[in-house]
Amino acid sequence: MQDLPATEVRTTCPYCGVGCGVLARVAANGEVSVCGDPAHPANFGRLCSKGSALAETVGLEGRVLHPEIGGKRASWGEALDLVAKKFSQAAAEFGPDSVGFYISGQMLTEDYYVANKLMKGFIGSANIDTNSRLCMASSVAGHKRAFGEDIVPGTYEDLDEADLVILVGSNLAWCHPILYQRLLTARKERGTKIVVIDPRRSATADECDLHLAIRPGMDVLMFNGLLMHLGQAGALDRDFIGSATSAFEEAHALAVADAGTLEDVARGCDVSQADLRLFYELFAATERSVTVYSQGVNQSAHGTDNVNAIINCHLATGRIGKPGMGPFSVTGQPNAMGGREVGGLANQLAAHMSFENPADIDRVARFWKAPDIARKAGLKAVDLFRAAGEGRIKALWIMGTNPAVSMPDAGRVRAALKNCDFVVVSDVTRTDTTRFADVFLPAATWGEKDGTVTNSERRLSRQRPFLPLPGEARADWRIICDVAGRMGFGEAFYYDGPAAIFREHAALSAFENDGERFFDIGALADIESEAYERIAPGHWPMPKARPARSRLGGAGPFPTANGRAHFVPVRQEGVALAVDAAYPIVLNTGRVRDQWHTMTRTGRVPRLMSHMSEPVVDVHPTDAAANDLSDGDLARLTSPYGFGRARVRVTDAQRPGEVFLPMHWSGHFAANAGAGTLSAPICDVYSGQPELKHVPLKIVREEISWQGTLITRRDLRPTGFVHWSRQAVPGGWVYELCGTETPDQGILLCRQLMSPYRREQLLEYTDRRGLNYRAAAVDDDSTMAEALLVAPQGQLPPRDWLVSLLGSRQPLSGAERMALLSGRSPVPMPAVGRIICSCFNVGVNQITATVAAGCQSVEEIGERIRAGTNCGTCRSEIRKIIDEARLLAAE
Repeated sequence: MQDLPATEVRTTCPYCGVGCGVLARVAANGEVSVCGDPAHPANFGRLCSKGSALAETVGLEGRVLHPEIGGKRASWGEALDLVAKKFSQAAAEFGPDSVGFYISGQMLTEDYYVANKLMKGFIGSANIDTNSRLCMASSVAGHKRAFGEDIVPGTYEDLDEADLVILVGSNLAWCHPILYQRLLTARKERGTKIVVIDPRRSATADECDLHLAIRPGMDVLMFNGLLMHLGQAGALDRDFIGSATSAFEEAHALAVADAGTLEDVARGCDVSQADLRLFYELFAATERSVTVYSQGVNQSAHGTDNVNAIINCHLATGRIGKPGMGPFSVTGQPNAMGGREVGGLANQLAAHMSFENPADIDRVARFWKAPDIARKAGLKAVDLFRAAGEGRIKALWIMGTNPAVSMPDAGRVRAALKNCDFVVVSDVTRTDTTRFADVFLPAATWGEKDGTVTNSERRLSRQRPFLPLPGEARADWRIICDVAGRMGFGEAFYYDGPAAIFREHAALSAFENDGERFFDIGALADIESEAYERIAPGHWPMPKARPARSRLGGAGPFPTANGRAHFVPVRQEGVALAVDAAYPIVLNTGRVRDQWHTMTRTGRVPRLMSHMSEPVVDVHPTDAAANDLSDGDLARLTSPYGFGRARVRVTDAQRPGEVFLPMHWSGHFAANAGAGTLSAPICDVYSGQPELKHVPLKIVREEISWQGTLITRRDLRPTGFVHWSRQAVPGGWVYELCGTETPDQGILLCRQLMSPYRREQLLEYTDRRGLNYRAAAVDDDSTMAEALLVAPQGQLPPRDWLVSLLGSRQPLSGAERMALLSGRSPVPMPAVGRIICSCFNVGVNQITATVAAGCQSVEEIGERIRAGTNCGTCRSEIRKIIDEARLLAAE
C-alpha cells in the first residue's frame, strides 16, 4: 500500500474560547503534526501548551468506535431506533417536558443548531441546556439586561490598544495564555497598565502592576465603589449617559448607598485602602480601559449582578464599543459563543431570540415550520439533573460532556443518572458519565469534525477535518438528524452536510431582522458549499444589506426597546453559603495550566501531565499550621455536598481561610478528587449559573502510613485504596497509591496488582521487617513491563529511571535487570525534575542548572534552553526559580 500525499489543513483549536487558528499537517505516512496558523487573527501563529500538544491527542487509544446498547456492541440502526423510540414514547406518554438534552460548548455550531431545533422546535420542549451554563451564563444574562442582547462589544485588538486592562476573576496567563501574551506585548511596547482582581496570587498576578486580592464574592461592592468614585472624581461621560443609556441615576444612587466610603469598600473587600484608591484613580484617569472578566465573576450565585456592576462602570464613562475600551467576557470553551447564537441554553431561542417575546417564538416557529415549538424556557442544568433524579425527566441525552464529574453536587448527579429511565451518551471515549448510559453513540472528535465555531470576540472560524472518521464514529449533527428522522421529523432534518445546516442557521439570523438583533450573519445565508469550505475567520454581525462591523455598542443604538443601553442597579449581597464552625474554610475551584475539563483529552498526553501530575489543594501556611498539614500530606476535604482527597501544597499565594482545588480530576485519573462532588448546586436566580467559587469546607490530614508507585503499561482503575492518582508517561502510566493501613497490609493490597504476571516473569523483594516491597515484571523480550515500589510514608526511592525504561522499551542489560528492584540506574542518569515548560519539556533541574551557569533572567533562560519562549505560561515559575537561586546565593 502506497503512502497518501501529505496534506495541510487550516482548522481551529478545540480548547478555550480564544479560538486559535491551527495548521494541521498529515505526513505521507499518516503522522500528524500541528503548529499555530500565522494567518489567523486570533493568535497569529502562537499556541499554548495544550494547543501545541494537539497532535498527541488524535490517536485511537481509549476511543469507543461502535454503538453500544447496555454495554454491548450494537448496530447504528438498532441504537438509533431505540433512542428515537424511547424519546418518542416518553414525550407521548408524559409530555415533551419529560425528555431533555445536555450538550456541550465543544460541539460545533452546526451540531448545536440541529440539537436545539430538534428539542425546541419539534419535540416541543426547551429542556436543552449546555455545560456552558457552568461557565458563562451569568455573562449572557448580564449582557441581555444591559444591552438587550447577548453581545460582547469588543475585540482582541482592544487589548493591543488599551492603556489599562483590568483582569477580574481571570487567570488569563493559564486559562487564555495567547491573549495574556498579547497583553504582555502591549505592556512592553506601549506601557499598558495591568490590574488583577483575584483572591489568589495566580500566574497572572505575577506579572501585573497592581494585584487586589479581593475577598471572594465581593465583586459588586468593588465595582459599585468604582462607580461611586467616578462620580466623585468628575469622570462620568454625561453626554454618553444622556444620549445612549437609561436608568443611570437609579444605578448610581444605589451604588453610592451600597459602597459607603472608600474605607468601607476596602474593609468589605479586604484589600488595602491605598491599593483600592490607586485602582479607582487609574480607571478614572485612563480613557482606554478594558475590563476582562471570566469565571471568577461568572461562577457565582450573584454572577449576573457582578457582570452588570462591571458594565455599569463602562457605560458611565462611555468606554464601550471604541478602540481600547469595553467590558470583555472571555469564555472557557471553544464554541460557547456559537452555542449562544443558536439558542443552546434552555432559556434562549435560536438566533438571539427570546421566549420572553411571543413574536420571537412565532417567528422561529414559522421559519422552522414547527407549530409545536416550545413556548416557555426549559430546565437549566442543575434543575435538569434534579428533575432526572426525581423521575420527572424520563429520557436524557448527554452529548460531548461529563456531568458526573463537572456538575456541582456531582454525587447527586450520578444518582440522578442512575435513577433516570433512559440515558443516552454521545461521546468519543468512556467517562464517568458513560457508565450510566443505556445507549452509547460514538461521535467524531477534533481532527474529524467539520463545521464552525465562534470565539470570545464573536469571530467565526472553520473547524475542518484532516482525519477520516474511525470505526463507526459519526458527526454529532448526523447522529441528531438520524434520530430526528426516526421520530418522524425527517423532512425538517434532511441536510447533505454541515454547509446546508450553516446556511439555514445564517438565514434564520437574518429572518425578519432589520437591525433589531445584532446577531445577523445573513451575508452568509446563500454561501455555496465550496465557499463554505474556504470561509475565512470573521466577526459577526455580517448582515446582508448593511456594512459589517467588528465593535458593537459605541454611541448606540443598542438592541433594546428604546435603543439605549441600560444601567442595572445592583447591590452587594451576602455569599450564598457562609462558613461556620463545621465548615470553616472557603473552597475555590478552577483550571490549571495544562489540563482541559475532565481530562478526557489532555490527561492522556505525558507532557501535559508532567507539570501537575496529581490533584493538589492549595492551602495558606496559617491554615496548614492550624490543621496540622504539611506539603505533600494527603488531605480529606468535606463540604455539605460530599468529600474528596488531594495532596496539600502550602503556598502564600492563597488567601488565609481559603483553599483552591482544580476542577479536572475525574474517576478515570484519581480516586475521589473531583471538585464537582464538593461544589454547591446553589444558582444565580437570573442566569442559573452555579456557585463554584465560594463553598464552605473543612480540611483534615489523612493519617497515611504507606505509599506506593506502580509503573505500568496497563490502563487500570485500582480499587480498595484510600487514594490513588495516575499520570500518563511515555509508554504507559505511573500510579501513586497510599493507604491508612499498616505498611504490611499495604504491601498485601499492592501485590494483587502484579497478579497478571507469571512467577517466572517476576522479580520480588520484601525487607525483613515487612515494611518495604519491590517488584518488577520482565517480558519475554527482556523489556520491563511493570515495576512496583511500596514503602512507609516518605521512604520511596526515585522512580525516574524506571519510568524511562517503560518509555524506551529497550531490552534490559544484566546490570539493569539486577538494579530494577532498587529503582536506581546502575549508571548515573540526570533527572530533569518536575516539568516547568510543557511546550519544550524543560524540567526544574534543567532550569536550576542553567541559572547556576550564569543565566539571570527569564529571557536568558529562553535563549539558552527555550523554556518560556512559546506560550509563556511558565514564565512566572521560571522567574521564581531565578529569585530563589538569588536568595540562596545571598545567604
